[in-house]
Amino acid sequence: MIYNQWYVILESREVKAKKPLKVTRLNETMVLWRNKTGKVCCIADRCCHRGASLSCGRLVDGKVECPFHGFLFDDEGKVKLIPANGKNANIPESQQVNSYITYENYGLIWIWYGDNDKKTDEPFFFKELANMSYSTFIDPWHAHYSRCIENQLDVVHLPFVHKTTIGAGNKTLVNGPVVVRNGEMITFYVDNIMDDGETVPLKPAEIPNYEKLFHLQFHYPNIWQNFISDKMRIFAAFVPVDNEHTLIYLRNYQNFITIPIVKHIVNYLIKLSNIVIIRQDKRVVETQLPLKSDVKMDERLIMGDKPIIEYRKHREALTKSEVHDILDFI
Repeated sequence: MIYNQWYVILESREVKAKKPLKVTRLNETMVLWRNKTGKVCCIADRCCHRGASLSCGRLVDGKVECPFHGFLFDDEGKVKLIPANGKNANIPESQQVNSYITYENYGLIWIWYGDNDKKTDEPFFFKELANMSYSTFIDPWHAHYSRCIENQLDVVHLPFVHKTTIGAGNKTLVNGPVVVRNGEMITFYVDNIMDDGETVPLKPAEIPNYEKLFHLQFHYPNIWQNFISDKMRIFAAFVPVDNEHTLIYLRNYQNFITIPIVKHIVNYLIKLSNIVIIRQDKRVVETQLPLKSDVKMDERLIMGDKPIIEYRKHREALTKSEVHDILDFI
């Protein structure tokens, strides 16, 4: 995982008002709940006293109570009450567990995975989606989240994996693609055409007016959008569970239909189409080895893989930057 990043980990609707929720994210088991004001809280799901799962407990006055001995934890992971010691007892600072800063907006929940002093005010989101309606499909994949992301950066696979859906037309020849990185954002422009047996693919620098082409965007560490049109987008959050499992939160956004009942029907039908398409990807991606991708691997990449190459290079740069920060601190 890339350190010092905001990660989408859940949808807002998954965290209820009166019950703790246990999840595994980023190789760690966590418990989430809402406090008295409705704010999402997230701490490690393991009591510091005897190791019981806090998510099996209940909520008391906006805090989570351990089901074993009643220790009461706040949103910073600190023990606020040890019943056996009495309400007036001093509680040592060691009585605490890891906690995570949360952010909630757009029907999504992020956690800050990193050092608190390096936290940005809020995570990035494609804010143009805020005024569109959507429906969500959550799909579990037996794959490292880097592989899931790379699948959505792959413009070469369309006529083969999706030959009966979005890849129909036998457009196997790939011009470019053009890849533009701006900070943590990668935008790539797609121009796939039919192979007439004579045409040679254009290099990225040879493609004129590439800004007018169909394009997609990825923002580190784990969100992506498919820019179908001004009125329709596909969004995905690639949520790391552990080193071998990922949850893909797939949303279709649209605002070309606004009539309430019709809107929901259209969103549902688009979701069904997206399920078919993503399952075509899943069938292949889950076979890839090794499970996690890196810059240098036993692969023979081609020009059409440029978005994947750019993703890997910047991901490695972000990872190395974190290592240097840790060494400087030591």
